Amino acid sequence: MIQIYHNPRCGKSRTCLAFVEDRKLDYEIIKYLDTPPTEEELNDLIVKLKIAPLKLVRQKEKIWIENYKNAVLTDSDIIKILVQHPILIERPIVIKDGDAIIGRDVNELEAFLK
Repeated sequence: MIQIYHNPRCGKSRTCLAFVEDRKLDYEIIKYLDTPPTEEELNDLIVKLKIAPLKLVRQKEKIWIENYKNAVLTDSDIIKILVQHPILIERPIVIKDGDAIIGRDVNELEAFLK
């Protein structure tokens, strides 16, 4: 089963979801803005993504720019910020078989889902 961290208001997230639906793949939607992930869930997600926490941050969001852009932050600090402000989480995130990608690029998504 594929899991998709989805924001229905995001065009890239909707494109990713349509891609999965078009291929008739089984999936579960996680509306992370309605039910934000915990620190533990984010840590697990970061391990699956194989990225540093900062790579999961939407750094052009107003909240980030106004409050955190030039701050010295640890990975733990960043994860706490993402829990507090889930809008800052990059999307869509697609999880399959214990691995994950940020599914913004359809070609990368297609290769990941094969």
